[in-house]
Amino acid sequence: MAKFEEQATQTLFEKNFITEEQLVQIKEYRSSGIFSLNAELKMFLYLSVLLFTSGIGILIYENIDTIGHIAILSLLLIVIVICFYFCFKNSKGFQKSETTFESPVLEYLVLAANILTCIFIGYLQFQYKPFGTHYGLATLVPTIVSFFCAYYFDNKSVLTIAITGLTAYVGFSVTPQDLLKNDFYTHQDLSYSAVILGGLLVLWTIYSSRIQLKTHFNLIYLTFALHMISIASISNLVNDHKGIWFAFSIILAGSSFYFYKISHEIKAISLFVFMIIYAYIGINIFIFRVFENIDFSDIWVLFVMVIPAYFIGSIILFIKLIKNFNKEIAE
Repeated sequence: MAKFEEQATQTLFEKNFITEEQLVQIKEYRSSGIFSLNAELKMFLYLSVLLFTSGIGILIYENIDTIGHIAILSLLLIVIVICFYFCFKNSKGFQKSETTFESPVLEYLVLAANILTCIFIGYLQFQYKPFGTHYGLATLVPTIVSFFCAYYFDNKSVLTIAITGLTAYVGFSVTPQDLLKNDFYTHQDLSYSAVILGGLLVLWTIYSSRIQLKTHFNLIYLTFALHMISIASISNLVNDHKGIWFAFSIILAGSSFYFYKISHEIKAISLFVFMIIYAYIGINIFIFRVFENIDFSDIWVLFVMVIPAYFIGSIILFIKLIKNFNKEIAE
């Protein structure tokens, strides 16, 4: 690994990307043997938050009959207040540009406070039903709190929770295990909701870019929007109801074109890769729908010969697109 890094550094120097002085500084830095534990420490902080909040949930589940509901809710509220006290005390206040805490520990304290708030509101609704039968409010309220915390404390993890809560409010599940279980086929309104919400997230990124409001959040919004619009569209490409599949093929085409452009603008390879995957799936389904009434009995030999070449060509094209994208964003 060290030899590879030395060769790469030497190549940069030979191509005049770095000066001789910078080359010497890089070699001196690597020879000192210094390395950063920042990523490892942040990972352990993140795991500690997850373990702590999971432990709170397990504690509530296993001792709900012995501790009592009021005691559990009171304990949760005390912990939430303490967490938010330290967060507000050490925050720099709301700013439109990107901000950070002086200590990274406080970022994860915000995350812990937000997760515990969601647990508190959910448990309160489950046990005492302060929102009555309006269960959507029990989702919307912690979502609003999460959006406030995400923007006030500039926390991307909390923003992810907020957007997830917003999608859950409209009935769209975005967890990995449920991502493909959203019943778009029998519940057509869910497809419309997913596409509309995805479009609204895109419009919000455009507006926030114009007013320069937390523009570093745009990638998160666009990622959610891409998945929601694409999954809803692909799910409806197999729908025979009144030619609805053709309308969603147009939506998918428009979405793919937009995310193709925006992925180049913000240099986001994750958006580019998923856009290609969704567009490829959509194109194949569209081709199948167009030719589904054609009798291939007379040309089945040609069809069998073309299919392998088609998939091999698709793989080559995919690799070429990724290489070209990396080359463009590196310039």
